[in-house]
Amino acid sequence: MPSDSAVLTAQIIKELDTRIIDLESKVAFQDDTIESLNDALSQQQQQLAQMTYKMNHMVERLKSMQPSNIATQDEEAPPPHY
Repeated sequence: MPSDSAVLTAQIIKELDTRIIDLESKVAFQDDTIESLNDALSQQQQQLAQMTYKMNHMVERLKSMQPSNIATQDEEAPPPHY
């Protein structure tokens, strides 16, 4: 028959094994979460870089556009039937 100390030692080892398994599971979950967040951040950085490039390109195009030769409504003479 096992002694009380042997039973107690076996229980402590079992509890420690359970705690270690729980900690390993949490670490694995955190690693997966960190990897997912890193992927999402990388995609957002790429999108931001593309949007910044496109916006800068549009600003340059707007700066280089010639003013329109069409008169605004305020500058237009009223039609002859007025």
